[in-house]
Amino acid sequence: MEQQQRMRKAQLKFKLRGLTLSVDALKAVLGFLDEQYLPDEEALQHLLAEVDKISLKSNVLSKEAALELISAATGVTSSQQNALLVVDAFKLPRFCYDPIRKMFYRYNKTPSVHGDARSKSALYKDRLQLLHQRLIRDRHFAKPAFDMDGSRSGTCELSSLQSLLGCIGRRWVMGIVSQLEDGRYYLEDLSATIPIDLSQAKITSGFLTENCIIVAEGLLQANGIFQISTCGFPPLEGRNISLSVTAGLDFFGAGALSYDEISRLEVLERKAVNDMFVVISDVWLDDEQTMRNLEVVLDGFENVDVVPSVFILMGNFLSRPCNLSFHSFGELRSHFDKLGTLIASHTRISSTSKFVLIPGPEDPGPSSVLPRPALPSYFTKELAKHVPNVTFASNPCRIRFFSQEIVLFRENLLYRMRRLCIVTPSDEETTEPFEHLVATITHQSHLCPLPLTSQPIVWEYDHAMRLYPTPHTIVLGDRTEQKLFKYMGVTAFSPGSFSVDGTFAAYRPATQEVELSSL
Repeated sequence: MEQQQRMRKAQLKFKLRGLTLSVDALKAVLGFLDEQYLPDEEALQHLLAEVDKISLKSNVLSKEAALELISAATGVTSSQQNALLVVDAFKLPRFCYDPIRKMFYRYNKTPSVHGDARSKSALYKDRLQLLHQRLIRDRHFAKPAFDMDGSRSGTCELSSLQSLLGCIGRRWVMGIVSQLEDGRYYLEDLSATIPIDLSQAKITSGFLTENCIIVAEGLLQANGIFQISTCGFPPLEGRNISLSVTAGLDFFGAGALSYDEISRLEVLERKAVNDMFVVISDVWLDDEQTMRNLEVVLDGFENVDVVPSVFILMGNFLSRPCNLSFHSFGELRSHFDKLGTLIASHTRISSTSKFVLIPGPEDPGPSSVLPRPALPSYFTKELAKHVPNVTFASNPCRIRFFSQEIVLFRENLLYRMRRLCIVTPSDEETTEPFEHLVATITHQSHLCPLPLTSQPIVWEYDHAMRLYPTPHTIVLGDRTEQKLFKYMGVTAFSPGSFSVDGTFAAYRPATQEVELSSL
């Protein structure tokens, strides 16, 4: 009875200000009142005094608007209230670059999974313009302030492919590698397409595949073929530089942060030394040995002083693919139920830790196209009953921990990149394939720069695969052995295949340290 009176009082107070509380917003306001030592009347007045300080899109307050209002009243930001945010790939905002105004703008049209031909061409155009605007800020390709010879200023002048016709001498160009004819490669930009010869090319680190964007130096021959002598990926830009260009824009999808807010969150992040993420890939629920190993892992973390904050379980969740010949859907549902029972039997973990489940390439879903939606609720309904703190994420998905941005992707990417590589990568810097893979995706600012014929991507959701600005950490779930590589400020690691060799990884976000573990 008393609770109903509080609800009516809160609704009336907001109604007098011309505002209506949604159900979730009302719950948030009541939660705020519960935490206050002041009488409800004074607490509501204090809360309503902050209404004019925030921007409202409607007179109906959503939960997000109520949290923002509470944040303003308490002096605590909504980001601090939600230290850990999981971002679905299909809710990521899309930004395009305008080369005329030299700025990014938000694409407000709702993306569709059934795009037309213009969507496919826009995919390549957006990728090229994203890397081009990054390249021209690099000191080696930036135009000098005064019109002088590039050799004197120490910069490389970038030429469009169309301008090569009639030119004499070596030129630097940038474009997308494509195979318009069998066995013959071309370079494309927004102005033209020319055939290229890579037989004498000296390349840098990384796997050069069809669909990759390269910067190349070469000579246009009399037969119209551009003979490449040197080529590589566009130089990687520091995260802070990218943020200065995209200031105020939410590329990551977890809400834009001001510089002051980032500074405050970084302090809180450094204090969270006990927080740990446990990442386990290839959790085969139908394999008895895998489930016994998983129980051993949970038993071990159940008995530590501070249990991990997050358990990230990546697919595949079955030892055999869920393709058209798969019909044991009821069996798969029961396996997820058993997983929920196993987690619930560890009371400290189930009550304290958060679980994030990411589907693998062979898990049930609409198709093999990327990004993949979360696991269907038909299979996970029983698991959610046992584990209330579970999030079923897309593949890829993103996590923001205070100010730190983490991207998680489950795909057998290393094998496919090596198989589709058209030029042997340079071994001057490294001979480790995983390091070549990390260099490729970071320089391309894209998680999967493979040809669309090999790995289809929803054309209007290609922005969900971007790595721009470069995140702090990239987790690549792969069937290969576990690896760790820190590259130009980015921490990238593969947790290994838990069902194959019992390997997993523990990540401490406060220090960005990775512990590669195994049973």
